[in-house]
Amino acid sequence: MSKALIVSSIFLALLYSSCKNGKSRKPVIRDTSITTVTSFNNLFMDSTRLSAFLSNHRQYQNFTQQFNDFYKDRNYAYAWFDSAGLAEQALNFNNLQQNYIASFSDSSIYNPVLDSLLKGMQTTAPKKKIADSQILETELLLTGQFFQYAAKVYKGSDIDAAELGWFIPRKKIDVHALLDSTILHKSAEAYAPQNSQYKRLQQFVQTYSRLSKETSFDSIPTLKKSLRKGDSSEIILPIKKHLELLGDLTQNDGSPFFDTALVLATKQYQQRMGLTVDGVIGNKMIAELNVPMKQRLRQILINLERLRWMPPEKDTNYILVNIPEFMMHVYDSGRLQFNINVIVGTSANSTVIFNDRLQYIVFSPYWNVPESIVRGEILPGIKKNPNYLAKHNMEIVKQASVPVIRQMPGPANSLGLVKFLFPNNYSIYFHDTPNRNLFSQSSRSFSHGCIRVGEPKKLAQYLLRSDSNWTTQKIDSAMHLKKEKWVPLKKSIPVFIVYFTAWVNQEGQLNFRKDIYKHDEKMAMKLFSQESGSLMSESPEEGH
Repeated sequence: MSKALIVSSIFLALLYSSCKNGKSRKPVIRDTSITTVTSFNNLFMDSTRLSAFLSNHRQYQNFTQQFNDFYKDRNYAYAWFDSAGLAEQALNFNNLQQNYIASFSDSSIYNPVLDSLLKGMQTTAPKKKIADSQILETELLLTGQFFQYAAKVYKGSDIDAAELGWFIPRKKIDVHALLDSTILHKSAEAYAPQNSQYKRLQQFVQTYSRLSKETSFDSIPTLKKSLRKGDSSEIILPIKKHLELLGDLTQNDGSPFFDTALVLATKQYQQRMGLTVDGVIGNKMIAELNVPMKQRLRQILINLERLRWMPPEKDTNYILVNIPEFMMHVYDSGRLQFNINVIVGTSANSTVIFNDRLQYIVFSPYWNVPESIVRGEILPGIKKNPNYLAKHNMEIVKQASVPVIRQMPGPANSLGLVKFLFPNNYSIYFHDTPNRNLFSQSSRSFSHGCIRVGEPKKLAQYLLRSDSNWTTQKIDSAMHLKKEKWVPLKKSIPVFIVYFTAWVNQEGQLNFRKDIYKHDEKMAMKLFSQESGSLMSESPEEGH
């Protein structure tokens, strides 16, 4: 194996460690042992030519360090060309980039000069010599485009996520190491640090791009009364057409009759939209059907951007709560074990998007009433009724020399019978609730910011499953004590509180949810503004 290939193999290993810890790599020293003798390549450039290229191509100057490190590693040997001409990895990468541009209608990384050079090289007669200056220009343009592409597609747009309420640290990508592995294995896609959800959701981009261009519907009128199986109405015709195009209705008989096939299609669509799954068509479903395809496409693109920010998937145990879905997903060894309905914060008291580690279970918890609730509810209640505290099972205690009102353990406690703590700066945790009826609602944003769990005992059993002392009976007993009981977990478990309004479920079905906190709206302003030349901007053919 040549020295150049050995170096690339080493950097493939570095790719994963650098993505994991985000630490800066040591300064790269030029490897002069790579020569035309030790390498399969006989094409080398003068380092001053690289400096001149970067001076003349300002769009790549943010990657100056990556350019210099990459070519120092190779002793300035060409990466995209060899003695036989344009290398396979160059065409593979260009196809990958063009597919991205076409699928996402994103012209921000399109380079017409590189496109023209590559087309010219592919159509030039075999015996006709291509100018050395063109080969050098193409080589460096391909490297610059790769850095731009990798930063955009694998890391995400240059957006301050915290401005959009996202406090999960964005994953770090070492584009230099990724390029090394791409050259070695001739494919960027195979080593891209994406997650499986990204790949599943990306598959729907072309479908909805086509639907947004090829379909045009008049809005379905508001219903005076809901439609059920056996009904007949002219409104059923456009409903069937919509559901057929979206893939929910497999057999459209073209009649205005509400048949069994429409019932099944309706239930599937309701499931995908987070509506009550009853097979009855009401105005909530009509409102979802009337959302323009272009808006749905943008919703997909927004959530793909969020997925680029997520840390790489690991085959570990973790808990993920998707706020707009009102759902908790529990994973064991990277595999989904079960889902639990949750209640999240209202739009005025929105649940924060962040990650931490669940460390404690607190059975029969006290509830220290927040000062805002004391002022707004408790004190006015005491003025009206001197027995207010006793009636609500509350007491006044001193904590750090400060009087605090707390609610004692019991079935009426606002935190229910158990809470789950992952200490954080946002004072957010999971907890039970005495208001069980709220979990039957399809939209569940009722809390002050914390997350209420629909099946808290099931979650406690899962978290304590490796401890044989914690039997079902013992857990049940601990949930009905007169004083709270803290139980530290033997091993903390990662918790991700996320915000996705579009995703693909385990069955491969595309789901959409409402933008309950208006995070999509704020993100759309960042992503789709014409000034930024970002996603959904003009196509390469139109723009150039």
